[in-house]
Amino acid sequence: MNDIFRSFGRALVSQLHPRMLLLTVLPFVLSTLFWGGLLWWGWDPIMTATRGFLETSVLTSWIYSALDWLSLQSMRAVVAPLFVAALAVPLVIASMLMFIGVFSVPAVVRHLERSYPDLAKSHGGSLLGSVFQSLASTVVFLLLVLVTLPLWLVPPFFALIPPVLWGWLTYRVMTYDALSDHASAEERKTLMQRHRTPLLVIGVAVGLLGSAPTLLWVSSAAVIFLFPFVLAGMLWLYVLIFIFSALWFGHFCLRALAQLRAERAAQPPAQQPAGPSAGGDIIDLAPSDVRRIEHS
Repeated sequence: MNDIFRSFGRALVSQLHPRMLLLTVLPFVLSTLFWGGLLWWGWDPIMTATRGFLETSVLTSWIYSALDWLSLQSMRAVVAPLFVAALAVPLVIASMLMFIGVFSVPAVVRHLERSYPDLAKSHGGSLLGSVFQSLASTVVFLLLVLVTLPLWLVPPFFALIPPVLWGWLTYRVMTYDALSDHASAEERKTLMQRHRTPLLVIGVAVGLLGSAPTLLWVSSAAVIFLFPFVLAGMLWLYVLIFIFSALWFGHFCLRALAQLRAERAAQPPAQQPAGPSAGGDIIDLAPSDVRRIEHS
């Protein structure tokens, strides 16, 4: 637990460095152009298709019935935007993680190398491995989202499930990226097994921090005329939080790697058994017997 708080404090200090703040620019621009353009040009057909699906869906019929019973028929117009937001948030998070993993995490790791100058690089990961890890984890994440999506509307699951899922995804992606340069494949697997619980705790904490942009996203569905500005603010907050999470995971993982190597270096070398390798019995011969064998 001390390592979690120690790495949190060091990540917070590192986040205030101007270089780390500049790292938020490129992922923010890419995400804003992609998602802003998609929602700007496709908002009307997306909402039309969503409203048609919700009006014929059994899953949301009870919501409309409750609104009619409460004489809140005007709130029907808000259900579809909220539904789109609930589906879009996981996709936004996944794309942000991929953009940050490709464009920002390598720079974050280079920045962290100053704190660990004696840590040798084993290059147990690669850019292709990072992309594969991100895609595989994202597929599992989206499947879990689809399975648990009905529970997102039920208290208290709406406050528990999203941070846990986002935390698991962040833990899987960020741990690989943080160790890809310095750790070997065997060291990375060992550290992920040994520190699985604290790494997941860090991921869930990051997932809870991600609730703040989600609140902005939900408010944008109710305040349509502010939607582009709220979307841009939400995306920048996501980038800032994920850069911070990269620093947090980086400090924790590199320190854990240094400790692992120190433990292995302190272990005494395995003693080799004396005697012939064939495993036969050792026979002491007198010098006269040795000379007799040599002349025979």
